[in-house]
Amino acid sequence: MAVVDALSFDPWDPAFVSDPYPAYAELRERGRVIYYEPTDQWLVPRHADVSALLRERRLGRTYQHRFTHEDFGRTAPPAEQEPFHTLNDHGMLDLEPPDHTRIRRLVSKAFTPRTVERLQPYVRRLAGELVDRLVEAGGGDLLSDVAEPLPVAVIAEMLGIPESDRGPLRPWSADICGMYELSPSKETAARAVRASVEFSEYLLELIAARRKEPGDDLISGLIAAHDEGDRLTEQEMISTAVLLLNAGHEATVNATVNGWWALFRNPEQLAALRADHSLVPTAVEELMRYDTPLQLFERWVLDDIEIDGTTVPRGAEIAMLFGSANHDPAVFADPERLDLSRADNPHISFSAGIHYCIGAPLARIELAASMTALLERAPTLALAAEPRRKAAFVIRGLEGLSVTL
Repeated sequence: MAVVDALSFDPWDPAFVSDPYPAYAELRERGRVIYYEPTDQWLVPRHADVSALLRERRLGRTYQHRFTHEDFGRTAPPAEQEPFHTLNDHGMLDLEPPDHTRIRRLVSKAFTPRTVERLQPYVRRLAGELVDRLVEAGGGDLLSDVAEPLPVAVIAEMLGIPESDRGPLRPWSADICGMYELSPSKETAARAVRASVEFSEYLLELIAARRKEPGDDLISGLIAAHDEGDRLTEQEMISTAVLLLNAGHEATVNATVNGWWALFRNPEQLAALRADHSLVPTAVEELMRYDTPLQLFERWVLDDIEIDGTTVPRGAEIAMLFGSANHDPAVFADPERLDLSRADNPHISFSAGIHYCIGAPLARIELAASMTALLERAPTLALAAEPRRKAAFVIRGLEGLSVTL
């Protein structure tokens, strides 16, 4: 059994967080599954294994549909964290069939290709307006001026959250997502609990309002589906709305700033993109691969599983390293090179299997819209200051991205 050297893989080391990809290369050389004692997890760094395990039914995002905490050899979360876990555990990302299947079937109606396609004009118009404001100001923070407001507005519009209520959405989301990092602190947990309570209370009021006056939005649709006989509890409605808001913008925000930071560091690729805007679709995919917004995805081992001769026992936790898989030379030629014209690009930034990102088509539209707007309306966009990387490892992003024209 390979055991990782903490000097090479250290999620709490700022140098590693700044650039984890050399350590990933070392992990891939060491083996297909590696036990990491500090987090009591089995790391899986290679693309083929990550791809296969995302589809493996002996793994699950939860174990509580089959086992108690005691049966599974795990300790129940602290009682003071209950509001966060109630909210999180009823979202489809942390459910397994049949509950996952039931909720995903209802939500997928809002993300059909036809529905997403109808959103394109709205997304493009909003992206253009945001970039125009950036241009008028002579520059600004690409994160807060373009990357955040675009996907937040789109998913809030889909959910039916009034524009006047959208201010707390991003802070709530950031506080909740802090719990997805490895070994979150008590302070992080307290912020997540507070955000969970406040967000849930707001959505309870919104659901009550939509029951009285339904609209053409996803929350009204979930209420209607419930009333028509599809089993969907009020907690599932709340958890679904929070999950869609969090997942519906978090990856897009970070992919945008990670992507432009990568472009500024690779000026020849940025020049090629500016010269040929038809590269935008492949550029979006390559930037998602090159600096992956979600670096790690966890699943529980529900039944013993063997990986490369090593038995990973029931009750263990597997950490699939998306960032490493997306740089695996067995799949990607010259993976450390940014190549916006890369045609063969089976990255797994949107996951795979039953938990494949339901909003991936919408995220691609948003990323392409903001990139196109910036290329067309801000052709002289340049980096104004070196950005600071967020301290978080699992959800990879920047504190900001200061740009000028």
